[in-house]
Amino acid sequence: MSKRQTPVIIELCTTIEENGEKEYHKVEQRGTFYRKGHIDVLTYVEAGEGMPTVSNLLTIQPNKVNLKRSGNVKMNQQFLLNKKTENIVKHPYGSLYMETFTTKIVYEPIQPAKVGNLYIAYEIKLNDQHIRRQKINLIIKKEDNKA
Repeated sequence: MSKRQTPVIIELCTTIEENGEKEYHKVEQRGTFYRKGHIDVLTYVEAGEGMPTVSNLLTIQPNKVNLKRSGNVKMNQQFLLNKKTENIVKHPYGSLYMETFTTKIVYEPIQPAKVGNLYIAYEIKLNDQHIRRQKINLIIKKEDNKA
């Protein structure tokens, strides 16, 4: 089965709530989107000035999102609606045990004339410490090839 790859711009907004404090991060990256059967796939590389790169592969299915990261950070995080998942995050400073409990997944696929959106709300616990609440809002736009 052939897959048609579409160049996209990804706007990733992350909100982290911990100990009554909120952090907000927003990054924009170029990536590639394609559909393989009933699974939507999004790939992109995080690259900051002077920072090592991290490759990201997101697979999106109903009530399930998988995020595989490789490079300077390695992990395979699953978001399963109303379920707890576990994984190990490996980075240059060591490894972290991570538990994730996903409370919400809303996905609107990219369409020819419509922006795509993936929203995930979840609770995360690193190395059995206190729980942090996190939200991801990922906006997927077709890259304008005319620019």
